[in-house]
Amino acid sequence: MSEPTPPNESSATDENASVDAALFSIIKERILMDGPLSVADYMALCLTHPDHGYYTTGTPLGGRASNQREGGDFITAPEISQLFGEMIAVWSMEVWQALGCPKPFTLAEIGPGRGTLMRDFLRVARALPGFLDAADIHLIEISPTLGEQQSLTLGEHLARMKWVRSIDDLPDQPTILIGNELLDALPFRQWIKHSGRWHERGIGLLADGSGLQFVLRPNTLPPPHGDVLDASADGTIFETAPAREGFVRRLADHISKVQGAALLIDYGHRRSKPGDTFQALQDHAHVDVLAAPGCADLTSHVDFQPLEQIVREAGCIGPPVTTQGEFLAALGIAERCGSLGQGQRQAVQAMLQDVAERLVLPAGNGPGHHPVGMGSLFKVFAFGAPASLGERWPGFG
Repeated sequence: MSEPTPPNESSATDENASVDAALFSIIKERILMDGPLSVADYMALCLTHPDHGYYTTGTPLGGRASNQREGGDFITAPEISQLFGEMIAVWSMEVWQALGCPKPFTLAEIGPGRGTLMRDFLRVARALPGFLDAADIHLIEISPTLGEQQSLTLGEHLARMKWVRSIDDLPDQPTILIGNELLDALPFRQWIKHSGRWHERGIGLLADGSGLQFVLRPNTLPPPHGDVLDASADGTIFETAPAREGFVRRLADHISKVQGAALLIDYGHRRSKPGDTFQALQDHAHVDVLAAPGCADLTSHVDFQPLEQIVREAGCIGPPVTTQGEFLAALGIAERCGSLGQGQRQAVQAMLQDVAERLVLPAGNGPGHHPVGMGSLFKVFAFGAPASLGERWPGFG
């Protein structure tokens, strides 16, 4: 779900290759029976097929909680540094106070990876009297493999944990929900302009049946498109995400009903625009999205503009989407980094500064950038109810 990191020495295993072949056979049969798949259907099969899906059968995450420092196929912000989970805890505690310190309340994380964020979160959350005593902690997870990893990471806290599979399984009580790099993995659809019309981009078979290729599906994008899309040249790609929007609508409806707040962090753009953002990560590098179904992480960039409209329609309020760098800086990540480094060896202080800069600074070279910085690509989206939250949105200026 994250941006690629420098590759390690490992490569796809023979087991992965067999999963690839098995899932390819299923996809091929579907195409032969029903015609080309939408990108959304292909993505759903690759990621969540019960027997061969990437999330349901694999171990995608690397980082601090893995056996290898870089293991897995990608690394998320919580695996880079404890600073990330600690800042999320600071945000949650301030929001809990803004909500009037409800007791009990649901503290939920959806897509909790290896449990690293929650482990770091709980360590810091002890600082606010009454917060953890009031928290009814739920982890929303569909992957048995990652669920096992979470149990190992959160061993000392297991008595407090409840695992569920959906936001629909959360209790009807005030809720604070965290989701880091979740939205990018929800299925989406692509449309490509061809002869002046927006046709859906589908996935079909090569002529000899040995692989997959992008094709045109007969259905077209319903109007209105907006001036930007209407003026686009043939070959331009535009993405829509009904599944992503449906998830946010359900979450906003839940938050509006029970009161509370949600914090969703992901890479993407604040305003809708054309572009092909479909990508696959395997062994910390980009690979062909059609080459290894079931063996690579498939994601797209999140378009936050329609999501902001959806939460407003559900009766929630929230600040404008901000960048991860601005959000973490406003919460005090620099001060926390200095506190952790106080009295430590120079090498430890340098390491802390490096990981903090990776989380906060934009990617690139030169002053004000980090070679693999996440600060500007990743966006932070928060919303909640009731209106008494008002302007009290920590991390948003």
